[in-house]
Amino acid sequence: MQALVMEAPRRAVAREVDPPEPGPGEVLIEVRRCGVCGTDLHIFAGDFLSPYPLIPGHEFSGVVADVGAGTARVQKGMRVAVDPSLFCGKCSYCLTDRGNQCERWGAIGDTVNGAMAQYVCVPEENVYELPFDMTFTQAAFIEPVACVVHAVNRLALRAGQSVLLFGAGSMGQLLVQALAQSGAGELAVIDVAENKLELARKHGATSTYMAAQTSDLLARRKGRGGFDVVVDVTGLPAVIQTQLDYLAPGGTHLQFGVAPTDAKIAVSPFDIYHNDWRLIGSMAINHTFKPAMDWIAAGRFNVEP
Repeated sequence: MQALVMEAPRRAVAREVDPPEPGPGEVLIEVRRCGVCGTDLHIFAGDFLSPYPLIPGHEFSGVVADVGAGTARVQKGMRVAVDPSLFCGKCSYCLTDRGNQCERWGAIGDTVNGAMAQYVCVPEENVYELPFDMTFTQAAFIEPVACVVHAVNRLALRAGQSVLLFGAGSMGQLLVQALAQSGAGELAVIDVAENKLELARKHGATSTYMAAQTSDLLARRKGRGGFDVVVDVTGLPAVIQTQLDYLAPGGTHLQFGVAPTDAKIAVSPFDIYHNDWRLIGSMAINHTFKPAMDWIAAGRFNVEP
């Protein structure tokens, strides 16, 4: 079969590889759609935790082509999407609903071969049958939306809180929709591209700013106490470094964007203490695949753009 193989950092080739065969409890998926994630770019660059060689691809949908021995729920011909999470289910984190922090964490397409190929093998328990009217393209967005669901759960946003979001790419657009539907009052978005900001306004942003306008925004907000919530979706250390300047006392900063593993920023411990700040992260997904699928199926998300 054809597959994209990342052989080493910054070296990826499309070539023939042996097709996988489903073992006991496994399902063979014929891939129909596979998203390209920012994490895939980090894997390509060599600054993620992935081994090489690796077939990437963790946002995908397809059709069940074959099943291994002992499978009962999944049948050939089903239209499906796949939760890429590989949690051990036995460590202290898994046993306390923190599977994304699993001591033996793995993910299809991140630590084992994924879906940038004609076929991929996955555990049966990771497979979800699609609603009859959900397209394969929409289904490939379930995993990204599952990341957003985890972020919203982490934030515990209170109705009417003001939010400032940096980065209006694909994940930023999904977060804008989720935050708008989860109780945000003012929802401001910053980006470097006007077309992305225009889309953010359609998705629920109440105001948008080009990155060059941030000094004006900062000056206006300081007199009003800053934002209750600041969300980073850029993963850029130089941008993250500035974001606490916008955070109100008692506010929360959410690190959603994936920064390089060796990146550093400077933060004042006194400011954290004095302002009652809450600094949190949101890593991948955490048993949020089914809620994400339901959210899309209900028509709450516009993923087509």
